[in-house]
Amino acid sequence: MADVAREAGVSHQTVSRVLNEHPNVRSETRTRVLEAIDKLGYRRNLVARALVTKHSRTLGVVSFDTTLYGPASTVYGIEQAARAAGYFVSIVSLKSIDRSGVRDALDYLADQGVDGIVVVAPQRSAAQTLADLPLGVPTVAVEGGEAGDVSVVCVDQVEGGRLATEHLLSLGHETVWHVRGPSDWLEAEGRVAGWRAALAQAGREAPEPLAGDWSPRSGYEAGRSLASMTGVSAVFVANDQMALGVLRAFSEQGVKVPHQVSVVGFDDIPESEFFSPPLTTIRQDFDAVGRNSIEVLLRQIEGEGSQACERLVVPPAFVARASTARA
Repeated sequence: MADVAREAGVSHQTVSRVLNEHPNVRSETRTRVLEAIDKLGYRRNLVARALVTKHSRTLGVVSFDTTLYGPASTVYGIEQAARAAGYFVSIVSLKSIDRSGVRDALDYLADQGVDGIVVVAPQRSAAQTLADLPLGVPTVAVEGGEAGDVSVVCVDQVEGGRLATEHLLSLGHETVWHVRGPSDWLEAEGRVAGWRAALAQAGREAPEPLAGDWSPRSGYEAGRSLASMTGVSAVFVANDQMALGVLRAFSEQGVKVPHQVSVVGFDDIPESEFFSPPLTTIRQDFDAVGRNSIEVLLRQIEGEGSQACERLVVPPAFVARASTARA
């Protein structure tokens, strides 16, 4: 900073004010300082700055199974929102969920001096583990269900399941079958609940759901089972990747979509509009999840939300394509 001040012909304090975007600096002075910074290749020492301000401008993210579209997109949305707010992100990805693993991840990030932590906790076991842990750093859970005294940001999975089911019922289908996600996943539970609620409101019996694990392979196996049944005309699949497997199984068994069976997915992955046929689905706004989680966390860091847990719910959106038709 002394070199920059000397080059720009200003004081050390003026350089500091420019770097911290202080309003009481004349525009020509600010320009001169910025030109000196660029000429000298000056970079701020963030470690030194953290020692002075007691803030690292770094946020930690703990996630599970980022090979799946939903968690990966959630982490990306969080990272983009953090960068837009002027924070760096340190990510820890865990393969398994247990108390010691989550504790180790939180301790690791706390030891790095992060200002706050976002935990992507889509499984019930992860949310329960988080609720049981004493947290010394501002923390927000994403898709965390009831995570104890931790603020939660989530997509309204129940509403998404309801939208998918109501769309199929509105097309005249007598009932809607469901290929669900893994039982430990809160998102899967919410989508099942929305599916059941829509059927109950319409006075229809809910068929026994078929189990899946989010993979196209599990959707394919469920699709083969559905293709062998009579009376199946509408299927709500808990994610687009399993829906891809269902469509493949139907095609192999000579079941035409949507002429014989209508199919709705969930997530609106980038490939879904290029499925055959293009997939009707439910879109999750991962950018909004990221923005909201960072906003909640920053309120805690700044002391505005430290005394009360927040729960922000992001609405899903229905996306109509060519995989559904009237019964």
